[in-house]
Amino acid sequence: MSDNRTITNPAGLHDPTPFGYSHVASAPGELVFIGGQYASDDTGQVVPGDFAAQVERSFGNLRIALAGVGLGFEHVVRLGTYIVDHDLEKLEILGKALHGAWGDRLPAQTLSGVASLALPGMLFEIDAVAVRPAEGPES
Repeated sequence: MSDNRTITNPAGLHDPTPFGYSHVASAPGELVFIGGQYASDDTGQVVPGDFAAQVERSFGNLRIALAGVGLGFEHVVRLGTYIVDHDLEKLEILGKALHGAWGDRLPAQTLSGVASLALPGMLFEIDAVAVRPAEGPES
């Protein structure tokens, strides 16, 4: 599928891409909301691991959720990320994962540092808004 998102980082605002996001992302089509994905196994249990391992697993689960509705990372226009005990080291790990998934066409994102998440042992969670491409004109 093609990347039909429009990514905009307007003049007058700082370049957010080194921080792992874009200011504005838009696309024509149907919105699809992906609930929080975390480092879970197929039973919902938190998979043991450090922050980097949890981010990797969470991104893998996000990929599976998107694929389940016929979409991929290229369809994502907005992310919400949640980091327990946020610090600059964790931000760097997240930034590498974001650039690995989206390159320089990063979705809009809000990062929230939190005291805890839903289950013991959770260090990271990510949710997304994607856009299912609009159907083209019928021939």
